[in-house]
Amino acid sequence: MTDIFIEGGRALLGGEFADAPLRIEDGEIGASGSRHGRGSLGLDASGLQVLPGIIDLHGDAFERQMMPRPGVDFPADVALADSDRQAIGNGITTVFHATTWSWEPGLRSADNARLLLEAIETMRPQLAADTRFHLRHETYNLDAEAEISQWLSDGRIDLFAFNDHMDSTVAGLAKPQKRSRMVERTGLSGEAFDELVARVVARANEVPASIARLAQAARNAKVRMLSHDDDSPQMREAFRGMGVNIAEFPVNEETARAAADAGDAIVFGAPNVVRGGSHTGWTRASDMIARGLCSVLASDYYYPAQLLAAFRLAADGVLPLARAWDLISAAPARAAGLSDRGILAEGYRADIILVDDEVPLRPRIVAVIAAGRLVHLTDSSRLIHAPAARREAVAAA
Repeated sequence: MTDIFIEGGRALLGGEFADAPLRIEDGEIGASGSRHGRGSLGLDASGLQVLPGIIDLHGDAFERQMMPRPGVDFPADVALADSDRQAIGNGITTVFHATTWSWEPGLRSADNARLLLEAIETMRPQLAADTRFHLRHETYNLDAEAEISQWLSDGRIDLFAFNDHMDSTVAGLAKPQKRSRMVERTGLSGEAFDELVARVVARANEVPASIARLAQAARNAKVRMLSHDDDSPQMREAFRGMGVNIAEFPVNEETARAAADAGDAIVFGAPNVVRGGSHTGWTRASDMIARGLCSVLASDYYYPAQLLAAFRLAADGVLPLARAWDLISAAPARAAGLSDRGILAEGYRADIILVDDEVPLRPRIVAVIAAGRLVHLTDSSRLIHAPAARREAVAAA
């Protein structure tokens, strides 16, 4: 693997920005001040921010590559390759594809969950981002329990979330526009969809025991768990009691505060920050961040959002950039148990991005290094074509 050195940029080191060069060797960040070898590749980061790669715990924008229009499917491997390029192009070097396995047919069906998992496992070596599988289990999907338990036992799931959208599904049946979207996604007729919902709802009494069994399976497999859209401190407490220590998109401040008081990781969507509020009308993420009630921002449904959100928080005076960046790098690494990334420090995995922030609120990715490999570069003039002798002289100076 070619060594890489980065010079001239403002690097985020130890929670502060400093004019410091970085060296990458064998996929890791090397000691400061170490010499460039003869096989080194140089990057001129003058005028740029040098930042840890973004870690996305929950991104489902890949669904648009799988089904760009209702009923229009593309192969999972094609969708995954395109999603990888999008993630890397937006500075995301570790991506957890948040795959919903629901009781529905169509986009969020068992078949698609299996296809995506198999594609990730097969294609992982050729993807630029470290690509992982975040299974979002719809808790009414009772027939999937045995297979999911086996996936957990076999180590195929990297994050496991409990979702319950049944109340909103039932409520949506009375709203023509929402009902139409749900029906289109499944490929069923309206009548068949109504019948399916009725059959699934009729098994509601079986759901709590299924959740408990799956939480136990995840604990046995040492897979970290999330609960989605917690709507009360009591709900958060119940999930925490089963070892679910990540609160994903709590719907009100009371629940977020209960999670924070207990030391849970709290995830909100970065699009919420960029757009100035939730598209559902729920909690405003910027307010939660200002009150210390959010520890992680995820891309949710839009890959560019994490990068944009960090700079938006800094521009709005909510957090300085170094702390805002923690929400999309070091904090998600901690929440996911990834102890080898998220900061720029010696011995850490070399996931590094170079960002041009000259235009306010429009940061631009110039280069991405993932696991020590230069995988994205928008400006070839940033390459340092210096002979080895000159590089060694500069390093020794």
